[in-house]
Amino acid sequence: MAHQPITVSIERAVDPARITEATAWVQTGIQLANKYPGFLGSGWVRAGEQSATWHMLYRFSDEATLTAWEGSPERQWWLGTGRDFARESRVERRTGIEGWFDDPVARPTESPGDVASHEGAVPPRWKQSVSIWLGFFPVNLLFSLLVAAVPGWDDLAVFWRVLITTLVLTPIMTFWVLPAVTRLIRPWLHAR
Repeated sequence: MAHQPITVSIERAVDPARITEATAWVQTGIQLANKYPGFLGSGWVRAGEQSATWHMLYRFSDEATLTAWEGSPERQWWLGTGRDFARESRVERRTGIEGWFDDPVARPTESPGDVASHEGAVPPRWKQSVSIWLGFFPVNLLFSLLVAAVPGWDDLAVFWRVLITTLVLTPIMTFWVLPAVTRLIRPWLHAR
């Protein structure tokens, strides 16, 4: 099985009186991670100008490179320098296409005794089916209308038409349509 990139999402509560120090601290962490093999990038945003909540992401090429960074002495030192003003409240990991419906993989946070939490539960299969159909039907219809105008399309064997259709539509569904649909109907998906 091929190695898949892993994105880690962290929510931190930052002391509002130490924003300048926290900003420098985050940049230092990014610079340290950037030196590790497999590092694919990172970013952070504050929830709002007056908010103490910061959202941070970083991505590594696979589990092994992520583990090397997370267990490194540099990262441990860096986390230690921020303990007085930044506290993790939630950590999530995602790989590949996981997360259309499932909750993120919960991981312990850096603070002893804190455990990552996530809301909701996996929606019932019938709701998953409806959301897939909501994305697949219009995309498949549009694709079918477009290729119907291609000369010779109807002359292709069914095998080749299905192969071409699935090769084109699978990445479109995976990377754009299903994530957008599940975002739009998330309240309904997770309603009890």
